[in-house]
Amino acid sequence: ALLSGAPNTCTQIVLRGFQTSAVSRDIDTAAKFIGAGAATVGVAGSGAGIGTVFGSLIIGYARNPSLKQQLFSYAILGFALSEAMGLFCLMVAFLILFAM
Repeated sequence: ALLSGAPNTCTQIVLRGFQTSAVSRDIDTAAKFIGAGAATVGVAGSGAGIGTVFGSLIIGYARNPSLKQQLFSYAILGFALSEAMGLFCLMVAFLILFAM
């Protein structure tokens, strides 16, 4: 096909590759921002979990004040686990933005 005088398709592919590299870089950047935004949704879940933990602490303390210390230790454990999940989501978002 090259000897018969047909146009050389290699140069067209190279030119297209150059043009799509800027487009693919923009698509990669947009995907990075979308992924980081989706990863930060977990922080809202962490906030809701912390609210639920301390709301349950108040309800439990109102029902049985003698269990104050045990309920508080469970609430701190629930707070720590919920906050850790939120921080992991935030860490993943920063990894997506700055490490990829």
